[in-house]
Amino acid sequence: MTVHFVGAGPGAADLITVRGRDIIAASPVCLYAGALVPVELLDACPPGARLVDTANLTLDEIVAEMVAAHAAGHDVARLHSGDPSVFSAMAEQMRRLDAAGIPYDVCPGVPAFAAAAAALNRELTVPGVGQTVVLTRTAARATPMPPGEDLATLGASRATMVLHLAVQRVDEVVAELVPNYGPDCPVAVVARASRPDELVLRGTLATIADAVRAAGVKRTAVIMVGRALGSPDFCDSHLYSAARDRG
Repeated sequence: MTVHFVGAGPGAADLITVRGRDIIAASPVCLYAGALVPVELLDACPPGARLVDTANLTLDEIVAEMVAAHAAGHDVARLHSGDPSVFSAMAEQMRRLDAAGIPYDVCPGVPAFAAAAAALNRELTVPGVGQTVVLTRTAARATPMPPGEDLATLGASRATMVLHLAVQRVDEVVAELVPNYGPDCPVAVVARASRPDELVLRGTLATIADAVRAAGVKRTAVIMVGRALGSPDFCDSHLYSAARDRG
């Protein structure tokens, strides 16, 4: 018996790997966050599968479901939105499974920031403009950020920044980033990326907060900040250069 942590993708039911879909189809138990994971994915579960919405469960209750499945000899598909390597709370579940001697593995998924970049038709690493992407969040009601990971410090590099779980604090985000990026820096907010009701807001650090309020965006969104989002003036990549030595 194995607990399979599966990246369920950013929202569209067809943005899941073939491996992930096969794991769901083969697992008698499926744990999923109902508010974030597309319900259509549950159609792939085998007949009679135990389906558990973890949206309102505690960590202890979630792990208890895994322990019970292990005792019954049943594989578990544990669905996490996006890719489970980022902001999924997977690590604390793994720690509990290690203590209980229950095996597990991970199937990657399409992360929210990748779906947001696709919605923008943008590459986040543009030659000569930006070659670094910072994935971060703000504290708000979540676990406090570690020392040195505040937006002012991270923004000193002026790298392309992607903020999760931050749209409700957009005014504070803007205030912390303007000193490093400038008020004219391109910004995009992508809500519900890849879903039928996807919403894309474009602007600058000077305008994006008003746009977010006007659109009523309060959750399930990422904020993307950086010159790579808006600059058409960049050099061609060395990758396909005629001057590159391909020997």
